[in-house]
Amino acid sequence: MNSFKGNISKVTTEGHFSVITIDINPEIFLKSIILETPKTDPFLHKNNAISVLFKETEVIISLDKNSRDSILNRIPGNIKHIEKGVLLTKVKVSTSAGIITAILSTHAVNDLELTVEKKVTCLIKWNEIMLSKI
Repeated sequence: MNSFKGNISKVTTEGHFSVITIDINPEIFLKSIILETPKTDPFLHKNNAISVLFKETEVIISLDKNSRDSILNRIPGNIKHIEKGVLLTKVKVSTSAGIITAILSTHAVNDLELTVEKKVTCLIKWNEIMLSKI
């Protein structure tokens, strides 16, 4: 499980849903959509410290940092380690937030020609980001 600590910088609520913006560091912020509001969870307020978690299988690796798609969470970095298997490959990416681990198909790793030190962008959908109180 990938995990980072950050601070809530914004909460936008509509109905029973909230979009939480978390500042990880001055360069990186992540967004998560959750089925909670500040009324149902009083912790959801600006400046509160929070942990951000997401599974290794939920990380998408892109070679184009400016790709046009609907994924909001983008973290640039360099590949530091690749551990290839027959079907699956573990890729570790060094970012300013820390190491992100991704589990990808070996076919995709070969097709993208991923190598150590290659610049990539880690993409994580906002509905795959889990939040935990510190």
